[in-house]
Amino acid sequence: MHGAATRPNDWRARDHAGWWAFAVHRFSGIVLALFLPLHFWVLGHALGGDAAFDGLLRWTEQPLVKASEVGLVLLLAVHLTGGLRLLLAEFVIWRAAWQPLLIAAAGGTAILCALLFALNLV
Repeated sequence: MHGAATRPNDWRARDHAGWWAFAVHRFSGIVLALFLPLHFWVLGHALGGDAAFDGLLRWTEQPLVKASEVGLVLLLAVHLTGGLRLLLAEFVIWRAAWQPLLIAAAGGTAILCALLFALNLV
């Protein structure tokens, strides 16, 4: 009989880079899904006429909204690069030694995308 310390689904699995890649990918997907209704609400203001949409665009110039946009771009980039990493794992000959490298490359690319967006370079 297996004891609590030998279960494959215990807390020790959270020390693995693959688990953290999964957790970040899941978190980014959930947050992006929760953002969609807000995005559709903003797009709905464009249908309400120029004055309503212009007022909303003025509101988006606030620093907190700008910081949120950078965070959103980071989440989008994290989710995209994490998904590409999973596609490589599924459809390319996989070697376990590649896992940390691909996780680091996905994270680095996501952070680079957010920084470029924050600096208005993209």
